[in-house]
Amino acid sequence: MKEISALMDYRENVRVVDATLRDGGLVNDFYFTDVFAKALYETNLKAGVDYMEIGYKGDKTMFDKDKFGKWKFCNEDDIFEVFGANNDTGLKLAAMADVGRCDYKNDIVERANSALDLIRVACYVHQIPAAVDMIEDAKKKGYEVSCNIMAVSSAQEGDIKAALDIICKTDVDAIYIVDSFGALYPEQMARVASLYVEYGDKYGKQIGIHAHNNQQLAFANTLECVGDGVNWLDATYNGMGRGAGNCSMENLLGVLRNPKYNIFPVFRFIQDYMVPLKESGVVWGYDLQYLATGLLNQHPRTAIAFTNEKRKDYADFYAELINQD
Repeated sequence: MKEISALMDYRENVRVVDATLRDGGLVNDFYFTDVFAKALYETNLKAGVDYMEIGYKGDKTMFDKDKFGKWKFCNEDDIFEVFGANNDTGLKLAAMADVGRCDYKNDIVERANSALDLIRVACYVHQIPAAVDMIEDAKKKGYEVSCNIMAVSSAQEGDIKAALDIICKTDVDAIYIVDSFGALYPEQMARVASLYVEYGDKYGKQIGIHAHNNQQLAFANTLECVGDGVNWLDATYNGMGRGAGNCSMENLLGVLRNPKYNIFPVFRFIQDYMVPLKESGVVWGYDLQYLATGLLNQHPRTAIAFTNEKRKDYADFYAELINQD
């Protein structure tokens, strides 16, 4: 009876984060219509999603604003126009700030003047000192802050421990495991999650998971993390995200069994918006080229180029990867 009870239980401290506009924006250069963005927001409200990540705080001197849609930059005026000035719905808004790609001193304004609630600082292990400065800046401005340590599958355990120790001593609210290359298997993810949760428990920080689907394991790895005590869970509608995409929202909400979450609006949004988006020619999701880079623990940039070139010579592509110097 205990086993049955455990299967039917849920954790109240789990938080679901929708990353469709942000990670999905990497597929179509953030050219989402306002109608799409508003409908996604309303769907997240109905579905009970806790956070909605709407895009990046991209440096306008580094990225040409004429080559990207508005959610590459998340200007406050655009946020207010699309999502409203008074976000008191319970659905919190987030934006990502990449170390080295964000003019955070100027483009991240005081929380009192923003519709955003959460700033997600993204960095690699070697960028931790810069990430600390960004975390402290955002906290002083009044935001919740997470730190997303990218490409964890290519980092040494000692470096990860050092990074966690440094980040945990800041006022950061959550620290994310990010399987950027979709290279980890559930048994590996379990060990990584155990390490992160150890530091999270020691310093009183939440731990999150952002998984990519190169080996069709984004959902499995996210589910593994839930069982290991990870509470902040990223997902996207229909798995939309860079390359092979992410853990799908429809899978995640279906398995959590928390009565606050409602999966029916998710199906409706996918039917009305995600299917037409794919039919319009926007491409994302698992394919052999992404499997290849995931298997080899490589950044998917070569697989993305393969996709954009409409190549189908999968075996030749794999041979290219394994014969790289």
